[in-house]
Amino acid sequence: MVDGPRTNSNPHTTTTAGSPAPSDEQSLSVGRDGPLVMHDVYLIEKMAQFNRERVPERVVHAKGSGAYGTFRVTNDVSAYTCADLFQPGRETPMLARFSTVAGEMGSPDTWRDPRGFALKFYTQDGNYDMVGNNTPVFFMRDPQKFQDFIRSQKRAPQSGLRDNTMQWDYWSLSPESAHQVTWLMGDRGLPKSWRHMDGFSSHTYMWINAEGRKYWVKYQFQTDQGNDFLTQEEAERISGSDPDHHRADLFDAIDRGEYPSWTLKVQLMPVEDAEQYRFNPFDLTKVWPHADYPLIEVGRMTLDQNPDNHFIHIEQAAFEPSNLVPGIGPSPDKMLLARLFSYADTHRYRIGVNYNELPPNQPRVAVRSYSKDGSMRSVPPNVGAVYHPNSYGGPDVPQQEKVDQASWGVESGELVRQAYTLHRDDDDFVQPRALIRDVMDDAARSRLVNNVVGHLSSVDDDGVLERALQYWRNIDAETGDRIAAGLGRG
Repeated sequence: MVDGPRTNSNPHTTTTAGSPAPSDEQSLSVGRDGPLVMHDVYLIEKMAQFNRERVPERVVHAKGSGAYGTFRVTNDVSAYTCADLFQPGRETPMLARFSTVAGEMGSPDTWRDPRGFALKFYTQDGNYDMVGNNTPVFFMRDPQKFQDFIRSQKRAPQSGLRDNTMQWDYWSLSPESAHQVTWLMGDRGLPKSWRHMDGFSSHTYMWINAEGRKYWVKYQFQTDQGNDFLTQEEAERISGSDPDHHRADLFDAIDRGEYPSWTLKVQLMPVEDAEQYRFNPFDLTKVWPHADYPLIEVGRMTLDQNPDNHFIHIEQAAFEPSNLVPGIGPSPDKMLLARLFSYADTHRYRIGVNYNELPPNQPRVAVRSYSKDGSMRSVPPNVGAVYHPNSYGGPDVPQQEKVDQASWGVESGELVRQAYTLHRDDDDFVQPRALIRDVMDDAARSRLVNNVVGHLSSVDDDGVLERALQYWRNIDAETGDRIAAGLGRG
């Protein structure tokens, strides 16, 4: 059966193979009201595609959105790195994705949570990715604990509900989480919008200049819109009325021409400083004080293009810190080293082994890789032969052009061991205490106390609650006492 004459100029619907579709209104049946028939291939195609149109959501950072834009260098940092995207005057196209951490795809994006800040730069040397957050630290320093931590922040297996008791049970048994939890319970845990928050690499990376000199580096993207936040009451109200508040804010701002931007600044540590620094500079629960390593401006990223299809460009976007380019390498940060494997492995599971052929992940330069085949492969290897070495003009890496991105200046394993021996200020509570006493003002400290009291009020295990109160007293005795008083346990 074919639809009657069309009364408009719309193009004819086709099947996914491109042939004219028989009908968008009626399925084939035996008689007007008889059973359906198996040879209605268009109906079967539509049902089968519909049943498969979702990919697994991200285990972490499931709820988010993003946009395309450009990164422009505004300062000469070529003395510190030969990375192409950071050379004077360079403009590099990019993609950014912002997200919550613990919530599912359908959760409100104004829940109290760290925010993901993932960036993909389409450089002349291939893709460079950075996966960070809107906080400069994280809850742990060792990847052995990551899976357990995430499960403690998700839903209780018995009830399927979010459970603050699980969260505080984990946090109070893991004192290294204190710095991040203090950030989370403060104003930065509820940004007004993605446009009004900073982004941090959190991890330490390595920069290498043209002469081979190496520096440890931390990135900070400072919002040009100004940092702003929601109160707990505002966030709860918005969560109920507009669960996609942050997603809509970014899309609408770009749509009306208010392009958000961030200024990139970095901290640089000469590689030889690390061993004798007062705390482990690769510890993801620590920041480097600006007094020790001041911020240096690098450039500005501006987001000015919404995706024309959210699923294609955002849901299928694959960010991975293993995407490094000449002039940039990893550090002995254990969490970073584990993520070099974990992120790419997640993409292979979630969207397929050839995920780099999808539009948001395709490099803007020629790919000459000996990788071949696999599900959904569409781009040939472009190497002449599918093995190396070969006699047919396949690509090669000349010996003199090799870049040893994993060389840290001393025997690699020894540097990792040195980094994780005790430094003078490696105490877990020093930096969150300084955040409360030296960075927050009285109003921010009061909001912190109120936020923690509200969060702890649903903890239903006295042992966990007492341990959480001691956790806060270890961070700052006065703050801990105020929280206890707010819970009627002063």
